[in-house]
Amino acid sequence: MVLLALPLIIPASSSCSHVDTHDPEPTVQLNHDDSRKPLLLNSDHSTESNAMMQKTVEHPMQDCCLGTVLEKGRMLVLCEEHSAKKLIQCVDFWLYYIAYFCGATVGLVYSNNLGQIAQSFHRESQLTMLLAVYSSCSFFGRLLSALPDFLRRKVSFARTGWLAAALVPMPMAFFLMWKLHDVNTLVAGTALIGLSSGFIFAAAVSVTSELFGPNSIGMNHNILITNIPLGSLLYGQIAALVYDANGLKMSVIDNRNGMVDTMVVCMGPKCYSTTFFVWGCITFLGLVSSIILFLRTRTAYSAAGGQQVVNTLAKFRLDRTP
Repeated sequence: MVLLALPLIIPASSSCSHVDTHDPEPTVQLNHDDSRKPLLLNSDHSTESNAMMQKTVEHPMQDCCLGTVLEKGRMLVLCEEHSAKKLIQCVDFWLYYIAYFCGATVGLVYSNNLGQIAQSFHRESQLTMLLAVYSSCSFFGRLLSALPDFLRRKVSFARTGWLAAALVPMPMAFFLMWKLHDVNTLVAGTALIGLSSGFIFAAAVSVTSELFGPNSIGMNHNILITNIPLGSLLYGQIAALVYDANGLKMSVIDNRNGMVDTMVVCMGPKCYSTTFFVWGCITFLGLVSSIILFLRTRTAYSAAGGQQVVNTLAKFRLDRTP
């Protein structure tokens, strides 16, 4: 679990190092010589102001934490180039890293274990169908990743918001397979996981380019996908431990050389039930991280959208100028 906690420690320490420790700004006094400003404040407004000041004093840590998560070091401009050093010091990158690490990578590990999952559910004959469902939904998920570009003029929504929306089906699928152990739930969960992971795999390149600069996308995206081998090792180990804990040791004779080999075989929903629950919790963490990333970057996307509208209008007027 150390590898899982590592991406959480780095952004937290980076955020805490940027906490503002300066004294609060001095109170601005009213200029009574200005006739446009009121000479007296309403007593109700004064009471509300005092209450707000008292609340701020009583809960400084709450405001500090909220400001640290959503405001400190937030991205204001898209496509700003990030070097490797600047990238690993960026809070938004680690939120993005966690969303990928706890999202699409889990879906990839699920597909790698799909054969053993089908065997434990006594669905070996339907393994080909399950693989076809996952592959098809992953393909359509990759196609859906182009939806933000087609709807850009009609729907003004940040690409990080689409990323968060794509992560919603994954924890739902794992929790459903954890509670329900029938074949229909297995097929539906496989479809949702394939759709979600396919969308994220395809959209990640565009998100990396927009958040951290198009010129550095090769280096930055390679740093991002280091989570794939780490996640494959961690999540695969979780599945293996649960499988071995619920399995039985069996002796198998190799017909070619007559040697006896011992292997662990697990049959029934218990083989992956706990794994589905753990994977569901992990993907829910990825969903939360992607939502925070969306809240932190939506201002930059709104500014970029407004600038694009201004440029379009300017070009239109220039074309109509005789």
